[in-house]
Amino acid sequence: MRTSPVWSPEQYGTYADERARPFRDLVERVRATDVRTVVDLGCGPGALTATLRQVWPEAEIRGIDSSPQMLEAAAEYADDHLSFELGDVREWSVEPGSLDVIVTNATLQWVPEQLDLLPGFVRALRPGGWLAIQIPGNGDAPSHAILRELAGTEPYAEYAKDTSLRPDVPGPAGYVDALSAEGCVVDAWETTYFHLLSGDNAVLEWVKGTGARPVLQSLPDDVRPKFEAEYGARLAEAYPQRDYGTLLPFRRIFAVAQKTAQKKG
Repeated sequence: MRTSPVWSPEQYGTYADERARPFRDLVERVRATDVRTVVDLGCGPGALTATLRQVWPEAEIRGIDSSPQMLEAAAEYADDHLSFELGDVREWSVEPGSLDVIVTNATLQWVPEQLDLLPGFVRALRPGGWLAIQIPGNGDAPSHAILRELAGTEPYAEYAKDTSLRPDVPGPAGYVDALSAEGCVVDAWETTYFHLLSGDNAVLEWVKGTGARPVLQSLPDDVRPKFEAEYGARLAEAYPQRDYGTLLPFRRIFAVAQKTAQKKG
């Protein structure tokens, strides 16, 4: 199994407001009432999970993440109704019918078999419970195409070629099909955000916290700076900095599903 990258809450926190917007848009479409139990799968550094306390103030909320570094950052948000724990989304399970809401934001894109996980998520919900999913859908964007191309060239390929590959992700229709088969009423859509980023080589700083991190960490210390310089130069050309900032188009895919009392079929 490929070694998981060591995530940096500080780097991930760069452009935190832009990263938070899809989470807010996702949760806004969850129409759950009388919510007592919520799980955020892939909670990261916890700041967004903590906002769920305002949405469902009476609920017990748990954040699950596979990164000790992220959970260390999340600990500052913990209280009597909000907790965080180490766990892998691929292995996570709870008692069937025990949860009111499951949120998983910008996590499942890392899991090739993510559609196979959905039946277990739905089983974890009580009848009437809600599942909310958001993933990036920008695998064909210049930021990722350049990353794959450069990682496949020498001297980088022997270290980084495989780490630049990303699983294919479902589109909205894929989520509708999979979740409808599990007895859910599904609302799925996609949105392209046009983030206006400040700072020099802003897109490089963005991807260093997410999509490019596995590649960068796979490279030896004496090779990484050269790769980052080449990658950064090509990103600066693909995403030119203007007087008003750098424009980053970013496609995201959403699915919000309510479990009905009985699975279809």
